[in-house]
Amino acid sequence: MCIATPGLVISVNGDIAQIDYNGSIVTANRGIVDCKKGDYVLVHAGLIIQKLSSNEASDMLDIFNELGEL
Repeated sequence: MCIATPGLVISVNGDIAQIDYNGSIVTANRGIVDCKKGDYVLVHAGLIIQKLSSNEASDMLDIFNELGEL
């Protein structure tokens, strides 16, 4: 099973976005998800699959932190 954690978009260049996961920077393809710098997203297999509101991202990060997963 794969669980996606929220990442923060730090830059977008065409269809490629740089995502910050608590200091780890990864590259992901935007596909059909319209995102910009400052958005929170979920990524699976190098593809952004969903944009999150700040509240959704914060709630998810709180849960993962409580579980000791981050």
